[in-house]
Amino acid sequence: MGVDVGGKRKGFDAALIDDGRLLRLEGRLSCDELLELVRTCAPALVGIDSPRSCAPDGQHSRAGERQLARSICGIRFTPERSRVERDPYYAWVREGLALFDALSALGADVIEVFPTASWTRWQGMRGRQKRSAWTRRGLGELGLDGLPRRTNQDQRDAIAAALTARLHSRGATETMGEIVVPTVSRDRPSS
Repeated sequence: MGVDVGGKRKGFDAALIDDGRLLRLEGRLSCDELLELVRTCAPALVGIDSPRSCAPDGQHSRAGERQLARSICGIRFTPERSRVERDPYYAWVREGLALFDALSALGADVIEVFPTASWTRWQGMRGRQKRSAWTRRGLGELGLDGLPRRTNQDQRDAIAAALTARLHSRGATETMGEIVVPTVSRDRPSS
């Protein structure tokens, strides 16, 4: 399963896949609804598109984020917890941190993913393309059955998070700090 994290009003988007098919695509879920979905579907692994932790006190980013930015693509850095707690911009990060805690308490196996890094590994750098066109094209190249005709960015990122989790369960990823990234480069991620 893959989860795209939004703020309280936006909620969570979730995608459940098997080896070759999108089984479920849910949007605007509350934390409780997402927890129920995980209880019901019992995914082997959940990839969450959100930081799993904050930077150490006094720092503006995590080492894995800096490594990812140097080697794959840009990423918005996660500062220390005190800034995350007081800055309204980081409301979505607070939701993600709470989701990691809730899923871990539920006994779910969870990993941190960054779909933009996954899309970059699968398709190469975005360049001047609009993100929506880039991920729409990439989604069509993933080889998954059951995809809806139309998706929004959050849904596409939830699907990428699910695929990254599947690749991780097959040993086809690397970690940069806590961030799990596919090792597959410019190929279909259906290894």
